[in-house]
Amino acid sequence: MKCLFVRVVRFVVPALGMLFLLVAPLRAQDAPTLFKSKCAACHGADGSGNTPAGKAMKARDFASPEVQNETDEQLIEIVTNGKNKMPSYKGKLTDDQIKGLVAYIRGLAKK
Repeated sequence: MKCLFVRVVRFVVPALGMLFLLVAPLRAQDAPTLFKSKCAACHGADGSGNTPAGKAMKARDFASPEVQNETDEQLIEIVTNGKNKMPSYKGKLTDDQIKGLVAYIRGLAKK
């Protein structure tokens, strides 16, 4: 019995490790897709807020000093709970997805 357990552990542990390595990059790739589906209608594909909906709702430009001077925690709070006319994504997106979006937003500002 002990020998079977050792064989299973020797197989399962490396397999789970490989699975994690395959899944982790997919999570990082979710941010552009999430941004496109949840944010771009108002904030624009480039994050400028230069869309009809963005102009009407006064969406912030992600490259602006106002946004860039906010901490990641502040941006996570805004995405999670909403702000002004921006809806809350609490319960709609996971914490990891929201963190990924914030990282993606930071990257848009650098372009």
